[in-house]
Amino acid sequence: MLLLLFSGLSLLFLAGCGHHTLFTGMVDLQDAWAKEDAARFEVTVPDTTTRYDFYIDVRHTGKYRYSNLYLFMQTRFPEGTYTRDTLEITLATPEGKWLGKGWGEIKEDHVLVRAGFRFPVKGKYVFLLWQGMRTDTLKALRSVGIDIEKVD
Repeated sequence: MLLLLFSGLSLLFLAGCGHHTLFTGMVDLQDAWAKEDAARFEVTVPDTTTRYDFYIDVRHTGKYRYSNLYLFMQTRFPEGTYTRDTLEITLATPEGKWLGKGWGEIKEDHVLVRAGFRFPVKGKYVFLLWQGMRTDTLKALRSVGIDIEKVD
């Protein structure tokens, strides 16, 4: 009986967790990210009235050589136009302390890039991310992703 109750409560909790997320996606980088390799994410936007927060997710090891990560992000809109942005993700303090969460060697950063925005049109958006550092291939990066969450 107790197992059945716990299972039911777990299902309710899991069902409630996902309903505020429009999209979550990660691309495995296998500890190396070359400048020419883009991480691609396709997101279908159902309406233009909902507000969203846009996050970049980065997983790296303690062997990552830098305290930040520059990214180039291209957003392709449903009608074919696109925009390009340069983003800086801060991964460590000036003293060298990692800002990401996690025990041990792997750190996970969930960084708010844009808060409370609305998509201008409905349809399929494509987000492309490239690393924008001065090094051709970055080592010790495990994955990069985006997370788009509805604002309550």
